[in-house]
Amino acid sequence: MEHLNQVELRGVVGSVKIDEVADTYVVHFSMATNYIYRDREGCAVIETTWHSVTAWQGPGAPNLNELAKGDKVHVLGRLRQRQYISDSGEKRSTVDILAHSVKLIADEKE
Repeated sequence: MEHLNQVELRGVVGSVKIDEVADTYVVHFSMATNYIYRDREGCAVIETTWHSVTAWQGPGAPNLNELAKGDKVHVLGRLRQRQYISDSGEKRSTVDILAHSVKLIADEKE
């Protein structure tokens, strides 16, 4: 049996932080995705989920230095769970997406 850790998301970029490491850039950004469903009364409900994404600038990747809030992106990657100690001393965990592909999505014409 093959084990698989793969994520594919399409959404909108929130905050963006860029770090320079050696000769490349590491981009940390938040990304919002929506899930739309109908509740028991038949009303549409939009559930927004925020994701934390880490991507590296590399060959064949778009210029991640130009990634900005509001950009629409398509991300392929994997999940990584991390544990850390908060400033208040509490043990916490978080799930990040380590992207191996980030593509900007052009606005669709209506």
